[in-house]
Amino acid sequence: MAQTQDQIKAKYQKVLDTIQQVNGSLKNVNMEGEKLYVRAEVANDQLKNQIWNTIKQVDASYSDLHADIVINPALKAPAAAAATATAGSSIGGDKRTYKVKPGDTLSKIAQEFYGKSNEYEKIFQANRDQLSDPDHINAGMELVIPS
Repeated sequence: MAQTQDQIKAKYQKVLDTIQQVNGSLKNVNMEGEKLYVRAEVANDQLKNQIWNTIKQVDASYSDLHADIVINPALKAPAAAAATATAGSSIGGDKRTYKVKPGDTLSKIAQEFYGKSNEYEKIFQANRDQLSDPDHINAGMELVIPS
């Protein structure tokens, strides 16, 4: 049974949200046959990979999706992504940072980076210097995201 555009779009909403979160430019979202076609631009390879990781988290086969994600250096990467790139290179490449947004939880952040919300403990342990309770994080905090 074929899915409707609304069903497929709802399935991949997390991908569309991620494109917006990384300051990407969503150029096109429509149906092509039985597939959802998404065309977007992002600032760099790291952000493009983040989008593809999100796609694979939603559906590893992504057989009902055609994604055309291109790099446009004229777009600005979000501050957290820029901090990630500098932190990764200055700390040896195995640590990233993430700026907490309103409504975030460690579980939600773990889901985004690791694909499993129950991996929040890794993030909590890496940030014990600023966190005393995994249930209490504040928007604006800069968290280390271990590999």
